[in-house]
Amino acid sequence: MTNTSNSDPLTVAGFGEEWAAFDQSDAPQADLETQFAAYTSVFRWDLVGKDSVGFDMGCGSGRWAKLMAPKVGHLHCIDASDKALLVARRNLAQLDNVSFHNVQVGDAPAQVGIGMMDFGMSLGVLHHVPDTNAGVKSCIQMLKIGAPFLLYLYYRFDNRPPWFRALWRLSEAGRWVICRLPFGLRNVVASTIAALVYWPLARTARVLEKMGGAVFNFPLAAYRHQGFYFMRTDALDRFGTRLEQRFTRKEMEEMLRDAGCGDIRFSDSVPFWCVSAVREK
Repeated sequence: MTNTSNSDPLTVAGFGEEWAAFDQSDAPQADLETQFAAYTSVFRWDLVGKDSVGFDMGCGSGRWAKLMAPKVGHLHCIDASDKALLVARRNLAQLDNVSFHNVQVGDAPAQVGIGMMDFGMSLGVLHHVPDTNAGVKSCIQMLKIGAPFLLYLYYRFDNRPPWFRALWRLSEAGRWVICRLPFGLRNVVASTIAALVYWPLARTARVLEKMGGAVFNFPLAAYRHQGFYFMRTDALDRFGTRLEQRFTRKEMEEMLRDAGCGDIRFSDSVPFWCVSAVREK
């Protein structure tokens, strides 16, 4: 039977548990702002204004919506998990220009609006649905012609050396086991990985960078300027999620063009490959 809603129930449930445990209330604001700036570095801000109405597909805890909403007219926060939306409602309670929709990505256009949005974003979400290509199309279907879309998907390390990709494949074996554990144990294991792997490697990369060393291909160097809370959240996201897919830059561009987009702009710095596109048809 076709999964028309384009969701995986176990993955949705896992993220509900994750955001309930890590609601981002203790996340350093500076870390969140730095990461948001990195995500939006290629976004077409010139096409978005204070009256623009858009959506955050897979808003989770609302951590990125909280930074986007003050810049626009209205933001629709969409998530398949009712538990995640409870967290988002708390985190965004001080904002009066957001609305919440407990709906799957495949059903979102019909329920939120087709061809009505001035912009959209989906950061770190659509690689966790069964059909990522269809998920991208659902998002683009919600946009007006000429509206920008910001997308971040896990990438397949296509700009890294073979040994780096081999390390990732090795970590995949661990993820396959960890993601099947009960949430409490999953959380403990992920936090341990963050403490014993993420933290020391990230801080080593930071020291090497200060000494003038090249750290681009140093494992987990992307976390060298981030706090431990961020590492714990990402470790749980990385190792605790049942469904994860990865894509090359070329595959992402093909998906966006297939969905009717042009003016495709990729970030050439971390996070790879964050991309902005504009709906053309």
